[in-house]
Amino acid sequence: MMPDLGKYAADVLAAYAVSLGLIAVLLIVSLRQSRKTRTALRQVEESRQAKASAQQGSATGNG
Repeated sequence: MMPDLGKYAADVLAAYAVSLGLIAVLLIVSLRQSRKTRTALRQVEESRQAKASAQQGSATGNG
């Protein structure tokens, strides 16, 4: 399956390993950032909903 790389085998395999490692790091960083962003967005949405509910409650309470 693997082609004969001759004397360059170690260099090529090391390059593959580094590339796969960097891809894994980028994936992990992206997933963490996505989780943080999703959490922040959820908090903003909940804050806006709470503010809107409070404004509706005070508007209907004065009438």
